Amino acid sequence: MMKVLHIYAGNLFGGVETLLVTLAKERSLCMQMQPYFALCFAGRLTNELRSWNANIQQLGNVRISHPWTVWRARLQLQQLLRREQFDVVICHSCWSQAIFGSVVKANNLPLIFWCHDVPNGQHFLEQWAKRVSPDLVIANSRYTQAAVPKLYPKINCETLYLPVACADIGNDASIRHTVRAELNTSDDAIVIIQASRLEPWKGQRVLLSALAQLRHIPGWVCWLTGGVQRPHEAEYLQELKVQVQQLGIGDRVLFLGQRHDVPRLLAAADIHCQPNTSAEPFGIAFVEALYAALPIVTTAIGGAAEIVDNSCGRLVAPNDINILSEVLGSLIANPSERATLAAGGKSRAEYLCNPVKQLTQLYNLLCEVVEHKVLV
Repeated sequence: MMKVLHIYAGNLFGGVETLLVTLAKERSLCMQMQPYFALCFAGRLTNELRSWNANIQQLGNVRISHPWTVWRARLQLQQLLRREQFDVVICHSCWSQAIFGSVVKANNLPLIFWCHDVPNGQHFLEQWAKRVSPDLVIANSRYTQAAVPKLYPKINCETLYLPVACADIGNDASIRHTVRAELNTSDDAIVIIQASRLEPWKGQRVLLSALAQLRHIPGWVCWLTGGVQRPHEAEYLQELKVQVQQLGIGDRVLFLGQRHDVPRLLAAADIHCQPNTSAEPFGIAFVEALYAALPIVTTAIGGAAEIVDNSCGRLVAPNDINILSEVLGSLIANPSERATLAAGGKSRAEYLCNPVKQLTQLYNLLCEVVEHKVLV
């Protein structure tokens, strides 16, 4: 049994948090690897991990502007490492690597840096993280991997697409009707959904502008999920609500807020659209939409271009509202086109992110690092 400690902040909820929940939820798929979690902030991530009976250690809230909180959390980690005798430690994000990497190295444990964002090497957290060299870097896409040398030019880096499980939610037809009834949406409506965080680069503004060009077409509705987690997101949400009114589509766009039932929403939708204006490092939301057999429309940049191909979706240029509107209009009007793309979704998701395959690959990567550490 390999004891693996995952270190992360834990104050928000997005792709990294979804990965950590998957590692806890699906741990029976790779019994040789037992995950443990060390978090600084209690919140949704902590609650979801606990719902899967995960082993969690709270290190305490950390504010870099308050150095004593950093020292206190490092002391908590030091005590945890001595008590539990882990085989390997993984720091998720530059924040975790910068604050805790040196503690792991001081205990002569194998240290993995799991790179979830695309580094430029200039941010102060990246400069701080550079001071501690990991034994291996794992990148969540080839796009991310290409930027890793800006952080660690001499460290081996491997690409590992994130393990994503197909949601087990029962009868799709029944769920489709139930969810639509809950949201006052007709069974005949064509639902375009975007399930993502409230970040401008996720392209909500672009999607709404494209849909405004289709307001003369009857029968479509847009569901936007994503709740406010930080102050700037509240401002952005308000801007989006003003935008839909100005565009004259306020009665056709539903803001659903933070949801814990995204698989149900996907099962009740017809098209998934997330027209990123900046590159996505990976994109778990795309894989979840593929499992739900939704055709995907997104921009041909970043990790999204590694997930979506012509078998399951349509790729457009970033910020091209006219082309995006044209593609969405075609899918709204052509159920056969939607069905063809939907048919390729599940197999594409399985090929890229099957949890058994990806967890096994992770285990093999960790074994190589641990064995090398022992030999050295």
